[in-house]
Amino acid sequence: MTGMRTALRALATAAAATALLATSAVSPAPAQARPEPKAPDGFVALRSVDPTIIQEMRYTTAHTFLGERVDGYRQPVCILTRPAARALHLAQNRLLRQGYSLKVYDCYRPQRAVDHFVRWAKDLDDQSMKGEFYPLVDKSRLFEDGYIAEKSGHSRGSTVDLTLVRLPALPTRPYRPGERLTPCFAPKGERFPDNSADMGTGYDCFDTLSHTDDPRIQGAQRANRQFLKRTLTEAGFVNLPEEWWHFTYKPELFPDTYFDFPVDRRSVAGR
Repeated sequence: MTGMRTALRALATAAAATALLATSAVSPAPAQARPEPKAPDGFVALRSVDPTIIQEMRYTTAHTFLGERVDGYRQPVCILTRPAARALHLAQNRLLRQGYSLKVYDCYRPQRAVDHFVRWAKDLDDQSMKGEFYPLVDKSRLFEDGYIAEKSGHSRGSTVDLTLVRLPALPTRPYRPGERLTPCFAPKGERFPDNSADMGTGYDCFDTLSHTDDPRIQGAQRANRQFLKRTLTEAGFVNLPEEWWHFTYKPELFPDTYFDFPVDRRSVAGR
């Protein structure tokens, strides 16, 4: 009987081993996570070049025209080509002497984020943030009117969205999803609070009032826009006439390449 028990245990052990081998033979190897692309040489974190420039990276939050964080924005870090970052540093030095600071809203933008914009623009049923960002624009016209495109200069790394802040800078309160929306062109005291100088509209305002030289913008608002434009122009940037906040450093380091590495400190580790 003892011999029988020993034989049965041996058979059970052999069967288990066979089953294990069979399972191993048919089970696919675990998928390897595809490594994220890194920023090429020439890109830096703006903070490593100038830590005094205020960063309010909107697309890492829900306070966007989409109403959610944008794809590819993992950390609130401004990434730019080194020449563009150095030019902002020169502009910042001049502004600090006059009691102002730059504040960036967006810098390098991965292609996956632009793709997110395109998907959102094609979904005509999603208009949750219309009351603030495009109250007078029919969403079906966003492509035709030039507010959304399938490529963005931001993805080349030398374009930045920014504003001026009078020092000392008070913090901007966080956006609360679901809060009442006010048109981006409402008087400054009524629209979403921002420690920016009054530029006549908020950031990412889809309206012709956002055109830098719109004649309806006068007084202090016009003066603030021209001050920002003059300061950045002297540092080598070119303004996009349709958006008072949008500037591109010229010549671009990567004039023909649209990158897709994520907005993450690891993308420019050590730079």
